Amino acid sequence: MSIDLPTSNRPFKVLGIQQIAIGAPSKDKLRTLWVDMLGLEVTGNFKSDRENVDEDICAMGRGAFKVEVDLMQPIDPEKKPAVHTTPLNHVGLWIDDLPKAVDWLTSRGVRFAPGGIRKGAAGFDITFLHPKGSDEFPISGEGVLIELVQAPPEVVSAFDRLARAS
Repeated sequence: MSIDLPTSNRPFKVLGIQQIAIGAPSKDKLRTLWVDMLGLEVTGNFKSDRENVDEDICAMGRGAFKVEVDLMQPIDPEKKPAVHTTPLNHVGLWIDDLPKAVDWLTSRGVRFAPGGIRKGAAGFDITFLHPKGSDEFPISGEGVLIELVQAPPEVVSAFDRLARAS
């Protein structure tokens, strides 16, 4: 199925990559590579029984162009979601207007994961595009979980300045 949609009426912009999330049975080996070898800074930790995740939040880059790298392990490897079974767990994208993006995408057949818009680990409003389509919502991440993240005003401004400069 091919859908020809004009992009000029899209009421939001994808600004850039906000995060990547990497899962493993244990964060120890992930930390060895990403923190000890590649030099990323650990900026926080997030634990959620509901989401079955214990993650170290790391950062590369600075300011509005900082990219978060979440190193995740399950709290209970027997429970779902199984954050470690897909090593590249998800990609997060900065969005300039998350509610408008969700409304527009939903109206065009994009499937979202359960949970709606909510606060994410880093404190920003987030939601997830489902990795698999359905009969009702056939457009999906085609196997990739995609997180949409509401960009704070300073990130929106920085990306606007960058776009105008190029």
